[in-house]
Amino acid sequence: MKLLVTGGAGYIGSVCAARLVESGHEVTVLDDLSTGHADAVPDGCRFVQADVGDVAGSLLAEGFDGVLHFAAKSLVGESMQDPSKYWHGNVITSVRLLDAMREHGVPRLVFSSTAATYGEPESSPIPETALTRPTNTYGATKLAIDLAISGYAAAHGLAAVSLRYFNVAGAHGRFGERHTVETHLIPIVLQVALGRRQQVQMYGDDWPTEDGTCVRDYIHVTDLADAHLLALEHATAGEHQVYNLGNGTGFSVRQVIDACREVTGHPIPAEVAGRRAGDPATLVASSERARVELGWKPSTLDLATIVRDAWEFTRSRQA
Repeated sequence: MKLLVTGGAGYIGSVCAARLVESGHEVTVLDDLSTGHADAVPDGCRFVQADVGDVAGSLLAEGFDGVLHFAAKSLVGESMQDPSKYWHGNVITSVRLLDAMREHGVPRLVFSSTAATYGEPESSPIPETALTRPTNTYGATKLAIDLAISGYAAAHGLAAVSLRYFNVAGAHGRFGERHTVETHLIPIVLQVALGRRQQVQMYGDDWPTEDGTCVRDYIHVTDLADAHLLALEHATAGEHQVYNLGNGTGFSVRQVIDACREVTGHPIPAEVAGRRAGDPATLVASSERARVELGWKPSTLDLATIVRDAWEFTRSRQA
C-alpha cells in the first residue's frame, strides 16, 4: 500500500515507518521536525518536512491508500500551561487531515491515541469500555480527535482504528527514544546511568502497590508498531475501532530502576519525593480485544529486554 505516516520522524512514528518499509509498503513521512529528527526517517521513505495541517490536502491529492497519524503535541504539563497550542496543534490539525482524506478518497486511518483519554480509571486492567475522563488537556485533545474520527467514519465511510497505549519503551535498531524534554521513566533512569542526571526521583513510596511505588504498563516499541500494521489490515469501512495496547501486567517504578541497574551495571541513585497530584497508583491495559480481533500479541514482555534495547540505543547515540 501507499501510505502516509505523519510524525514519522519521531520515536514511535519512525519505528512504525521502518516496519512498514520492511513489510514492503511505499511510505511517505510527513513531519515538521518540531520534536522529530531528520536522521530518524527510515531509509526507503520519501520525506516531506512540513506541518500536517498546511500540506495534507496537496499531499494526499497524489493518491494514498491510508494514513497513520502520529504527529501531535504530547507533553502533559505543557498542555495544562498552554492549552491553545494543544487544541490547535492536535485537534484542528487532525480535523484538517480528516477533511483532506475525505476530499481525496483516502480510505484508511490508524490513529495514535493514548491511555490519557481514560484519566484516573476506576479499575485495572483498563478495558476499552472504561469511562473516558481525561484529567489533562493533552488527553482531552486526543479524546476529541477520537470522537471526530468516529463521526467521519459514520458519515463518510472511513475505515479507522485508534490505538490507545500506555508507556512505550525500547528501541528498534537505530530508531529509539530521544526527546528534547524527557518525561518518560526509562530514558530518565538511563540518563542517570550515563551521568547526565545525578539521581532519579520516585514520586511516593506509600502507594497501595506491592512495593509502594506506582505501577505502569510498558510495551516494546516494535510490538506497538506491529499493532499499527495489523490495525491497518483490519480497518473496516464505516467503522471506528478502538484498542488498548499494553503488556497486561505492569511494572513498578522500583522494578524499572532495578532493571536499569541490572542492565547498565550502574548503581543509579534514587530518591523518594512527594506524590504528584493526579498520579493513579496503577495503570495497566487490558489488551484482550486487540489479541482477539487483531491477532496481536506482544513478543517482548520481559522488562530487562525492553530496558536493554533502550540502553543499547542510548549508548549508540553517545558514540
